[in-house]
Amino acid sequence: MGVGNGQWAVGSNAQPATPPASQARALRAGSNEKRATRNEQRIIIAGGGTGGHLFPGITIARELEKRLDEIHILFVVGKRKLERDILSGAGFEARSIDVEGMLGKGFLTRIRALSKVLISSIQSFGIIRDVRPHLIVGVGGYSSGPVCLVAWLLGIPTAIHEQNSFPGLTNRILAPLAKKVFISFEESRRYFKRGNLFLSGNPIRDELLHLKPFPRRVDQGFVILVMGGSQGARAINRAVVAALKELKAAGLLPFVIHQTGEEDLQTVIDDYHSLGLDGEVKAFIEDMASAYGRADLVICRAGATTIAELAALGKPSILIPFPYAAHKHQDINAEALVAVGGADMILESDLKGTNLATKVKRYMENREELKRMSSLALKAGRPRAREIIVDQLMELIRSA
Repeated sequence: MGVGNGQWAVGSNAQPATPPASQARALRAGSNEKRATRNEQRIIIAGGGTGGHLFPGITIARELEKRLDEIHILFVVGKRKLERDILSGAGFEARSIDVEGMLGKGFLTRIRALSKVLISSIQSFGIIRDVRPHLIVGVGGYSSGPVCLVAWLLGIPTAIHEQNSFPGLTNRILAPLAKKVFISFEESRRYFKRGNLFLSGNPIRDELLHLKPFPRRVDQGFVILVMGGSQGARAINRAVVAALKELKAAGLLPFVIHQTGEEDLQTVIDDYHSLGLDGEVKAFIEDMASAYGRADLVICRAGATTIAELAALGKPSILIPFPYAAHKHQDINAEALVAVGGADMILESDLKGTNLATKVKRYMENREELKRMSSLALKAGRPRAREIIVDQLMELIRSA
């Protein structure tokens, strides 16, 4: 649907086209009929649970494909549909194991998760036996644990990447066993007692690294990108709608690109329609390059991948950390960018339409402040993260 002032548009969630490099490799592979050649390097990338874990893994995989002529990459993830959809859309093969998180869960959930450890370890052994990898890379999330542990027991070189400033339990356990440990924040060092650490940063997707200006409608004076993570965030959705209502009453009507998550999609669409708000409302934004390219201000969670993208692109942001993240790691992620002046922050406990509207109004009326925030965010970025990581992985591959 076309969008105009006081209108809304619903975006489809169709899968993006397979990237050319991955598509070419998929055609050469011929699904399961591919036979390994003598020089082929076989690599497993394990992890997931959220897009924040998978997107860095995909970026690492694509950089490895550029460096190696003969390569077979397999992702090992959990059972979530989101994981399979992301990898399918990116053109990568994936297999699943039965894993479940324990941290912050109830007693029965923990017992069930523990019972799956043995099952997932057996499944991991079977996958490793089938693939016979030269290297395994863990990118965080529960599914990386059993895969990397079995690899260590079998003497297969492993490396892990930690996206967050406060490392997850899985990576803290795996660090002493891994050949190389990549961290995204300097603050992470204190939590790793052992391990061969490299401060790499968080790998950024190709389509974002080479971001070009995207055209916008003539009447789009100020564009806000709203996203509560790959599954949306109800608190952010409600606060943004309330803030937009106040801004409109004050004579300000920004254009909003709003990722709601599946559960809140229809509710937010109805809100935009009834209040006469201007924007594009989608459950999940596939074309993040376009969304970032058009945005003057981003309102979002503080996942590690998002923080890395905002810094690398120099995008001014209002961060609203997920309050139930393990060990408050999103608060720590956000504080790292806020401390250098590259972002603003509102804790969810303080989040209301009124104070969000006040901040947005200030930035809409003070573009110089936005430019300063953008410049400071850029200085905090680490755009060469994937090259640093893959340089070290290539050393492990050569040694193996």
